[in-house]
Amino acid sequence: MTARALLFLVKLGILGALVAYFTVYPGAVSIEFRGWRADMPVGLLLLAVLVLALLLAFGDRIRRGVVRLPGRLKESRARSRRTRGYQALTQGMVAVAAGDKNEAARQAKRADALLDDPALTRLLSAQSAQLNGQDDAARRYFEGMLDDPSTAFMGVRGLMMQALKAGDRARALELAERADALRPGTPWVLRELLELQQEQGRRQAALATLDRAGRAKAIPEVEVGRRRADLLMTEAKAQRREGMTRTALKTAQQALKSDPRSIEAVRLAASLLREEGRSRKAEKLVEDAWRTEPDPQLAEIYRDLAPTGTTALGQVKRMEKLRGLAPDHPEAHLSLAQASLDAQLWGEARNHLTPLVGAQPSPRICRMMARLEEEERGDLEAARDWLARAAGDAEAQDAVADDEDESETDADARPAALPSRPAVGVVEPV
Repeated sequence: MTARALLFLVKLGILGALVAYFTVYPGAVSIEFRGWRADMPVGLLLLAVLVLALLLAFGDRIRRGVVRLPGRLKESRARSRRTRGYQALTQGMVAVAAGDKNEAARQAKRADALLDDPALTRLLSAQSAQLNGQDDAARRYFEGMLDDPSTAFMGVRGLMMQALKAGDRARALELAERADALRPGTPWVLRELLELQQEQGRRQAALATLDRAGRAKAIPEVEVGRRRADLLMTEAKAQRREGMTRTALKTAQQALKSDPRSIEAVRLAASLLREEGRSRKAEKLVEDAWRTEPDPQLAEIYRDLAPTGTTALGQVKRMEKLRGLAPDHPEAHLSLAQASLDAQLWGEARNHLTPLVGAQPSPRICRMMARLEEEERGDLEAARDWLARAAGDAEAQDAVADDEDESETDADARPAALPSRPAVGVVEPV
């Protein structure tokens, strides 16, 4: 039993004892005052004294309660208005998400009337105006949000989306930079800022943004390397056009370090090295890239790096060296088969092509087989059959590509994401 409960029982016992005492010995009290006389039992007097003491003790509370009653009623009404206002705000946001422009406008007006906080209702009003095609009104609402630190970011975002919609990329870039200053490290801001900086040719700023986006996990790590390589390659090409070949070479090498699979970086770096008379260094660059991932474009670059006067048989030997770096890769066989065809080594070409034909050879293999049948045996009918197969496979691949394009179009309807790296060139599959 707690001390408070024990104290209550003691007080209750004392009160009960007093009641019992005055019941057994009621007594009487007479009070005379200025000719007035009052006779009463002692118990009644004590009750009157108790009531008076209670009135004195709680009278001030009662008085304050009566004085505060109007304020409390006013506060209760305000609380009810806020509750209804927040309900209207919520229902308006739901209407915006559902695309119900009439309901969104109605709830926006209702929320604005019930809530005495413009910062809360401006966003709903702006989105409702956008939904109803009232871009000027939406812009005014967004601009009104800029002065309040709690809503400035949302206002900047809304204005940026309007600028993008209107095609004003320069204005969108300014707003993206402001959004980044307000909320540094926000993933979608970094992605949008990067795209706009690239479009405006602000390569150094884009590189810095790309690094920040990578640290913030706004872009996958593998994509960061590819995007950095693309930016660096754009810079390297500009440097080469300006005659800064040494700087361009260093930039291209940095691009290759960022993305070892960048064919474009290999091509430019190898070309610059060859111009400097460092042909073997250029070949080594291609060989290292080939080890990473054999590619027909790498084989083409390697053939172009051959010394002047290299014969077709010499190119076969060079392709044999390249094949030795990745002997089991299909591209190694295809590159050597191509060189063998050019050198009219029909048997060598067939030895490398036959294992790759399979049930569904690629259009590239089919075209090489057609050339082999025509040039080695003069079998035009067999050559036509191979070309027909190549055309059929190409149409099937075009259909697959169309399906992928439709999927990408559907994806564009969702929130914008960072586009993938542009392809360096078209490479036919094995």
